[in-house]
Amino acid sequence: MFHDLEILHNAEGILLIASVILFFSIFAGKAGYRFGLPALLLFLGVGMLFGSDGLGIQFSNPNIAQFIGMLALSIILFSGGMDTKISEIKPIASQGVLLATVGVLATTFITGGFIYYLSKLATGYETLTLPESLLMAAVMSSTDSASVFSILRSKGVYLKQRLRPTLELESGSNDPMAYMLTLLLIAYIQTAGMNLADAVLSLVVQLLVGAIAGFLLGKLAVFVINKIDIDNESLYPILLLAMAFFTFAATTLCKGNGYLAVCIAGLVVGNAKIIHKKSIGTFFDGFAWLWQIVMFFTLGLLVNPHELLPVALIGLTVGVFMIIFARPVSVFLCLLPYKNFSFKGKLYISWVGLRGAVPIIFATYPLIAGIEHANLIFNVVFFITILSLLIQGTTVTQAAKWLDMIDEPERKDVFGIELPEGIKSAMSEIDITPAVLAHGNKLMELTLPDHTLAVMVMRDGRYFIPKGNTILKENDKLLMISDNDDALLQSYEALGITDYTMKKN
Repeated sequence: MFHDLEILHNAEGILLIASVILFFSIFAGKAGYRFGLPALLLFLGVGMLFGSDGLGIQFSNPNIAQFIGMLALSIILFSGGMDTKISEIKPIASQGVLLATVGVLATTFITGGFIYYLSKLATGYETLTLPESLLMAAVMSSTDSASVFSILRSKGVYLKQRLRPTLELESGSNDPMAYMLTLLLIAYIQTAGMNLADAVLSLVVQLLVGAIAGFLLGKLAVFVINKIDIDNESLYPILLLAMAFFTFAATTLCKGNGYLAVCIAGLVVGNAKIIHKKSIGTFFDGFAWLWQIVMFFTLGLLVNPHELLPVALIGLTVGVFMIIFARPVSVFLCLLPYKNFSFKGKLYISWVGLRGAVPIIFATYPLIAGIEHANLIFNVVFFITILSLLIQGTTVTQAAKWLDMIDEPERKDVFGIELPEGIKSAMSEIDITPAVLAHGNKLMELTLPDHTLAVMVMRDGRYFIPKGNTILKENDKLLMISDNDDALLQSYEALGITDYTMKKN
């Protein structure tokens, strides 16, 4: 259909189609959220709808798809790192790293062995060698950060036992291991063998260079953002975006892992004090979503849906095996020494082993390298990704309820005000409760330390600046600023205030 239209032969027509597709993707994602479907699955479906088997957009270039995926992952991992608090991941850092490295390795060998024997037993399919089976498993051995970040955060799921930071740390840092295993196995197949010592050395070098480069370039980004003086505030997010791309490219050219580097650089930037932090964070959140849409749509265009039907049986078998056996075994093995996760907690980590865009992007590497059964690998991986998003992605919240892993939601920052770096004070938000009103219902009747101001009240969705004789009501939210946070906390205790948030500069 589209390939016969004159509209695709000029810039305006292409722009029109692109805008329609973007609108369609966003509204499809909104509709999918209402019915419990992951938005990213809908974006993938939109790409398939507009592709060669649907409305007829012809796209079959894995090189372009891989390049788009590389750009998108750089932004998504950097943005995900910025949103991750070191204080949250520090207690579970070793568990997350083990899942991201040993867990990926275990999943690759368990699934690879199963694929090898399955391809020998199954009739009507090409028989894969052991290296080819391991390659297929390596391509889809990592959990997808884009899927995990978007599903956990968009659904507002609050989990017990630090499960959410564990899952986000694992999904944000396990792509490098899967990426390196994919490249090593491709090289092994192409050269009919590889020295094990060289392979291990290459793995270690990529991890070390990636980690060091990510940390140093993240520190450099913080220094540049804070020291450079740009009159136009809107240019700061663009500057940081350039730093993120530079981090990925420079690290990769230095034989390090660029994906690991941008994730760590984002973590460094997000946990540092930088100017215009809120506007920069808003920019990256929106920009990451845009690239998720572009990435999933492009990958949807790349696949030919009619080619998925012949691999449906083997894809279903391998996909179910990964969900109910390979992933749980690798998770339980990695977390065996740790007691901070209950049996149900480990089951939940096992369940949220979502496959997404990353396995499909990695599946383009065998296509570009000309591996013999690359088309089979790509189609099976694509099928399993859809299966994972359908089965696991739609049950993230429900599985947490079944396993009793739902926690109380965190207190929300209702005022959303950030103090400039130069102001050395503490800002806190408190709830006005009957216990507080027992000391008096006027603001002047609350005993507060010197140099403390009540600067704003939120009541029934309205905001106003209070005076000393302002009558306070139950459920009011009060914004306080003080340069003596210790004295303020003591007065809170005396007033019976237990529910509050505090930010310090």
